[in-house]
Amino acid sequence: MDISTIIAPVITDKQALEEFIESLGDLAPSIERDIARLKASPDDREIIASLFRSVHNIKGDATLCKVELAVSITHPIETLLSRLREGEIKFSDILAEAILLAIDRLELAVESLYSGKSLANLQLLDLVQQLGLLSQTAPGDIIAGSSALIESVTGFRPAAENSQLLRAFSPAHGIRTKQQANEDLRFFRTLAAQLEARSPLFKGRTTRLLRLASETNYEMGKPVEPVQLEAAVYMHDIGMMFLPESVWLKIGRISDEEKATLRTHPEFAFGLLSRIPGWEAAAEIVLQHHEMPDGQGYPGGITGAQICPGAKIMSIVDAFESVMLKHIHRGRNRSVLRAIAEINACDNQFAPEWIVPFNQIIRRTVEA
Repeated sequence: MDISTIIAPVITDKQALEEFIESLGDLAPSIERDIARLKASPDDREIIASLFRSVHNIKGDATLCKVELAVSITHPIETLLSRLREGEIKFSDILAEAILLAIDRLELAVESLYSGKSLANLQLLDLVQQLGLLSQTAPGDIIAGSSALIESVTGFRPAAENSQLLRAFSPAHGIRTKQQANEDLRFFRTLAAQLEARSPLFKGRTTRLLRLASETNYEMGKPVEPVQLEAAVYMHDIGMMFLPESVWLKIGRISDEEKATLRTHPEFAFGLLSRIPGWEAAAEIVLQHHEMPDGQGYPGGITGAQICPGAKIMSIVDAFESVMLKHIHRGRNRSVLRAIAEINACDNQFAPEWIVPFNQIIRRTVEA
């Protein structure tokens, strides 16, 4: 194995890479759907054959487009699925998560390659090495090997059943509300409920965000005033309601013009909150929640210490929720493990001092 093709891949034909990305975007949802079907019918040979074909086609397209990194990732997955097809190994939820994590990481890697972003935090060498080991693992050790792969790549030990992870973030999950809530907070919650009502995908979103933001804040000793943070959770995306629904509820890729329109939403919500006495700190959180430490965020392009702590928390939890829902229109249903893996792979989007406490919150959920 040529390690350089994994840790420092070189793309000589960007158009071919773009063609591969498009092909991967078509095939990855089929993999997810087949795995979801296998969880209900783990011995269905037709579904296993379909899953094998999808991975085989990705590998073939990677070879044609000279994306060697993708070949390195898909080859051991193909070997695993060949063994599954022949009945040598058994399907399990933890094996499914390992495969889905690998496909997710492949998607992240090629998108990063195309946009010129660093691959350093994707743990690609660990992924390929662990996939190679797993593809040759004895049948009785597949579950342990899959677990080792996930922990090596993400830093999190998977729970015995992924359903336990998902329940922790379901709309029915109980949350302790703030006793200090006043009329303003009730009004803000009403606005958040109106936002949620715009799409079935948003159901329970505010509750999940509030839990993650509050617990991350508590993990660091509450440096952000909890009631101000709660208000910011309710209001951070209210600015979307001032924009055309055809833009902010659009499914699929958005144009540069639509992206520019979406980036105005923090200022609308900031304008509302900043005019209400007593909510200045919440307004600042709302305004800055899409800023990045390296200055590549919006709307102000501010950096590092210029970003308030509450906005740093909001940025992480908002992104985590978005990843959980990403591609759901194509049948994608990311587990908590895969979502946190993607958040940790982003080396410039989030404040590192807040990633650590956020990880602790997720870790306690995963290992419960």
